[in-house]
Amino acid sequence: MPSAADVQIEKPDDAPLTGPIVLLLGDEELLVSRAVERVVAAARAHDPDAEVTDRIGSSLDVAEFYEMLSPSLFGGRRVLVLRSAHELKAEQVTTLSTLLASPVDDVTVVIHHAGAVRGKAVLDLARKHKAPQLTCAKLTRPEERMDFVRGEVRRAGGTITADAAAALIDAVGSDLRELSSAAIQLVGDTDGRINAELVAAYHEGRAEVSGFAVADLAVAGDTGRALESLRWALSVGVPQVVIADALADGVRSVARVSGLGRANPNELAPRLGMPPWKVRRAQSQARGWSERGLRNALGCVAELNADVKGVAVDPDYALERAVLRLGRARQLR
Repeated sequence: MPSAADVQIEKPDDAPLTGPIVLLLGDEELLVSRAVERVVAAARAHDPDAEVTDRIGSSLDVAEFYEMLSPSLFGGRRVLVLRSAHELKAEQVTTLSTLLASPVDDVTVVIHHAGAVRGKAVLDLARKHKAPQLTCAKLTRPEERMDFVRGEVRRAGGTITADAAAALIDAVGSDLRELSSAAIQLVGDTDGRINAELVAAYHEGRAEVSGFAVADLAVAGDTGRALESLRWALSVGVPQVVIADALADGVRSVARVSGLGRANPNELAPRLGMPPWKVRRAQSQARGWSERGLRNALGCVAELNADVKGVAVDPDYALERAVLRLGRARQLR
């Protein structure tokens, strides 16, 4: 059985990922993002300059469909990602069907469908063209999440025992983004051989106590709860450097999306090199931050990085001070 970490693929007639259509079926955002990355990588293996357009399908009008699926004046391979294609209107499906009846060489249309009953016409269209299907459904069974954790550790170059994988899921929860980050962090901070005792040392206590939880609260300006979460995380053995990295990542993500307004996260994601869920979260967190405050916050997390790696006499105190400084920075105007 293929690992969920690698996205399950069904390929009718062994159709390539560079064909005219690829179907992504399911609504697990991390797996959808990875599937898109695979299709784009396949295109760029043929043409390193392949152009990628990532849009919400229902936002395109007929003229835009024709423009994006017509031969390019400058040549070169192109990938059009149609997100939430189950929301396409009847006339849009008709237009798409007409264009795909005579596919253009070097153009791949990635159709993302949530997998529900809605939008069956789009599924029928993709299957009529025998599109390869990448399954991106949510992982609902415990054994699927276990496979996912094992796959993430393996991708990072490590190994994990079955009881350690189960312990990691118990500690972190079922969110695939958090599980992936936790698994990769464990491999990076150890020799890569992960057992249940090692997981307990990192994640003992409540599932929500992690560097990500501390960072989310701090960046959102909830300084009191961020400090409480920080102290608990430290008390159960979450490494200072892990928390510092999470704080830095949170601040940098907000800084990168700040000023871009409420642009579509799916369209911003390829430009920023971030998954859509992360862009969406950073956009929400950016409200309330000023440019001056973000400059101050970036300086704070840069200093904290050095502090937890040996500069500070007391790294625990350095983390508390950083959380307080981030709270003050968020108030700057």
